[in-house]
Amino acid sequence: MIRLFASDLHLDPSRPDITDQFLEFLQGPAREAQALYLLGDLFEAWLGDDVPDPLGERLAAALDRLADSGTAVFIMQGNRDFLLGEAFCRRAGAQWLPDPVVARFGTTRVLLTHGDALCTGDAAYQRLRALVRDPVVQRRFLAMPLERRRALAMQARAGSRQHLRQAEEYITDVDPATVVEVLRKAGVDTLLHGHTHRPGIHRLEVDGRPATRIVLGDWHERGSVLRWNDAGYELVELTRRPAPPSET
Repeated sequence: MIRLFASDLHLDPSRPDITDQFLEFLQGPAREAQALYLLGDLFEAWLGDDVPDPLGERLAAALDRLADSGTAVFIMQGNRDFLLGEAFCRRAGAQWLPDPVVARFGTTRVLLTHGDALCTGDAAYQRLRALVRDPVVQRRFLAMPLERRRALAMQARAGSRQHLRQAEEYITDVDPATVVEVLRKAGVDTLLHGHTHRPGIHRLEVDGRPATRIVLGDWHERGSVLRWNDAGYELVELTRRPAPPSET
């Protein structure tokens, strides 16, 4: 029984190499799995399920074919695509996951989350996160004309890039005390998340018990997945074929 996990693909028309690699993954290794979990930031930006989006429809069709082949697909929102909703999931043959959620894999209970809520050292970001996830704010945004949505999204991305350039590295990573607290509150010993683009497996203690924090990698330079089967789990890098040379 194989489960696969990925996050932070940040799919965007400007990076067809990432899209091509992910589509190959969906047509190949993903079909060997019982389930595929996408834990946020599938897209670099998402303006709403009602917006015509060729890349989104292409991905929805590919995910729907994967689901038809027998691999269950689960999708969680990230900080870049927090407006991704159940309408897209229906088109993709996927199940929508709340953030956070506790899942059971065999005898192990695992807390799944995108990961941005764990970066509590970045107070400015957490205030923004609370604002954009407010249902009232989201309804107002989705009621705007498409061009207005695009303009606001571009402003937000520019502000985010500026903020990250100025922020200290430690505040853009998870806060250790917050990690312990969420594990304690959920009553689990394993946490799985993305967002930070710092893949790794970290051992810690919660109230004297051993615990594990697994971090998924991004897909900017190569594919990154967690492969979990009955024998255990491992982070796997997927090599990306170099782009063919351009014609001159």
